[in-house]
Amino acid sequence: MSTTLPFRDLQLDANGRLALTDLNGDHHTGVTPVRAHPITAPDEGLSLVGSHGHELAWVPRLSALPDGPRKLLETELAAREFHPTLKRLISVNTFATPSTWRIDTDRGEVDFVLKSEEDIRRLEEGRLLITSSHGVQLEVPDRWALDKHSKRLLERFL
Repeated sequence: MSTTLPFRDLQLDANGRLALTDLNGDHHTGVTPVRAHPITAPDEGLSLVGSHGHELAWVPRLSALPDGPRKLLETELAAREFHPTLKRLISVNTFATPSTWRIDTDRGEVDFVLKSEEDIRRLEEGRLLITSSHGVQLEVPDRWALDKHSKRLLERFL
């Protein structure tokens, strides 16, 4: 056991829930991993939160963990974090908001409502994060790499 771990043990229980044994030897079931900066620094800062909403352990860097706990946490995070990637903008019903967008994502075509221009968050290096009216966050890894039609539609909202 490494002395650098912020917990003694991390595993799935018989019901498939994340279970943690803290440094004091106390066992906690139903642990939820929460990234401090999921978009800008996904590897840095991970809180392991107990079922009552209190932080049980802090992981400064996910990639620094041994393979077993790291892979387990990455799997749990992937199940929690659903961020489809926008591949192209097919159509927009109006250039005023709210507006209905038809887009193609890495998970297929979908329609969603953009409530306001503020729901399009600009990140570094041409990245965008677009939040639908239902709270689903769509990622645009590089808005400059989109096709001409998509860029033309998107620019009307930026």
